[in-house]
Amino acid sequence: MAGKLDCFGLTDPGRRRTINEDQFLIADLNKSMRVHQTSLGLDHQTRLFGNSQGTLLAVADGMGGHQAGERASQLVVDSFVTYALNTLSWYFRLDAGSDEDFRDELKAALQHCQEMLQRDVENSPQRRGMGTTLTMAYIIWPRMYVVHVGDSRCYLHRGGKLKQVTRDHTVAQLYKESADCGDGRTPEEDGAARWSNTLWNAISADDSALEPEVYAANLQLGDTVLLCTDGLTKHVNPPQLTDLLSSSDAAESVCRRLIDAANQDGGSDNITAVIGRFHQPEAPAVEQRVAHDVQLDVPARGHHGTAKSPADGQAVAAK
Repeated sequence: MAGKLDCFGLTDPGRRRTINEDQFLIADLNKSMRVHQTSLGLDHQTRLFGNSQGTLLAVADGMGGHQAGERASQLVVDSFVTYALNTLSWYFRLDAGSDEDFRDELKAALQHCQEMLQRDVENSPQRRGMGTTLTMAYIIWPRMYVVHVGDSRCYLHRGGKLKQVTRDHTVAQLYKESADCGDGRTPEEDGAARWSNTLWNAISADDSALEPEVYAANLQLGDTVLLCTDGLTKHVNPPQLTDLLSSSDAAESVCRRLIDAANQDGGSDNITAVIGRFHQPEAPAVEQRVAHDVQLDVPARGHHGTAKSPADGQAVAAK
């Protein structure tokens, strides 16, 4: 049977920023062949395309100021796309034996992005200090792989419940995960307020060791996937996200409401959201900006280093 994948992305500078350093991407990956010359009757076609190998969703949140953050997020997304098209192995079906290899390839892709950022700074030293988060979901039904670094997020909404797939790579999150902050205070008291904007893991132009994380999940019809930068989650809490994503409206409508909600609460940062909705086959047809068939085997323009723990005394990057 066939379902419908409805995707939409939107970015907004927010109410307090003059530059938008966020980027997003929604793309289909396809096999193609360019025909130079043949005796076959191909109805004058010079390029032939196979079925979609999967859907790529991504958000990036640049940092660095003076347009360096915008440059970093744009360069990293471009680098990932180039690497995906020319180096990464895309599979129609990923079996258990290739799953771990594929995870390693995704991590290698992010390492490549960091190398490209470092090369750019070598040519333009004034951009030193720039960096970006990157959260990317590759969907080949029914499997979803998420490769992630930074504090942008991926959520999965299913059956009225919201699950955060990714983990924030902030010092505040390290405190929350720690049993003791070392001085008797709770993680929330000591870490959340002081270190919520400090990343210990990001794609940066320095020599910090990159530690990308890869998550995998099996999707179901009726699921909604949300990728977003922290400009959204600073102002729209999980209960609000759950309520908005529970709507049966098209991805574009829900995406616009998410951006509006963040701006209504203050819009203190750039805001970016990308939504993918997997409709049931019986769902009525909806006019969509981006929509295509998804075969099932089961019964706009886009615009946000490294420390092991605060106690280690390592350098950290503030956004």
